[in-house]
Amino acid sequence: MKLLKGTIQPVSELQKALDDIDCLSMLAEEEQDEQTEAEVLREVGSFARKLEKFELLTLLGEAHDHSNAYLSIHSGAGGTEACDWVSMLFRMYSRWIERSGYTQSLIDLLPGEEAGIKRITIHVKGDYAYGYLKSEIGVHRLVRISPFDANARRHTSFAAVDILPEIEEEAEIEVDENDLRVDTYRASGAGGQHVNKTSSAVRITHVPTGIVVQCQSERSQHQNRRVALGMLKAKMYQIKESEREKELSAAYDEKGEIAWGHQIRSYVLQPYSMVKDLRTGKETGNTQAVMDGEISEFMEAYLKWKMAKTIKKD
Repeated sequence: MKLLKGTIQPVSELQKALDDIDCLSMLAEEEQDEQTEAEVLREVGSFARKLEKFELLTLLGEAHDHSNAYLSIHSGAGGTEACDWVSMLFRMYSRWIERSGYTQSLIDLLPGEEAGIKRITIHVKGDYAYGYLKSEIGVHRLVRISPFDANARRHTSFAAVDILPEIEEEAEIEVDENDLRVDTYRASGAGGQHVNKTSSAVRITHVPTGIVVQCQSERSQHQNRRVALGMLKAKMYQIKESEREKELSAAYDEKGEIAWGHQIRSYVLQPYSMVKDLRTGKETGNTQAVMDGEISEFMEAYLKWKMAKTIKKD
């Protein structure tokens, strides 16, 4: 019902805005008033922006596009550089989440040995969080002058981003408890004395597929197990979908190397500034804005690109 309302309401608002423009246009024509004509132009501009936003919403019609999401970032080739790159990406997504009015909570964190983050998973809550974030699945490549290199040489680093939908209907995916190996360990990140002094963190391995999920954010082992199991079901659902559509494997093969040949987007800070999506061709020279979370244009370009591919295929 909430999703239906979220679709019908924008249509009603667009119709009302169009009716208002029609009335203003007739009034401007009758009175030959420049001020009214200027108001008509402003309303037309506002209507165009609302229409574009609605058109984008129509691209988010796949199963679970409306759902919350699990966002994971893993360091790849590049050592300490790659761990620092994960930290930078995490900051970028955190800024985007805040700009979008979503909320996030930490699920799992493994710090880098010297700096940065080796692996991190967060839970993103908000309408269509998965629909937008799924555009980020893949390997992200960074080129910059290394802050860790005393000779100030240029380095290339890689990090892999994975997005899972939060599965609301548990019945969609069934998991046999006999197929699971559950390990407990002490949390490695910040979380208070209780988290760090007890083996409350949980790692679940689905033996038949080799899928591994971790959670260390909750206070109790039981709570962490529940969250991890939810992530496992989401991952299994994603694999099920990718087997049917053969799209996820084309975007990013998790078993592949997080390095050259697999990247979906390049972020070049030196010797020039550019962020370019290798799938859609979308690019910008304002790298600072992108790293500050202004990535909606890349997401929108991906959704339009994917829709165009689907239409062409049909």
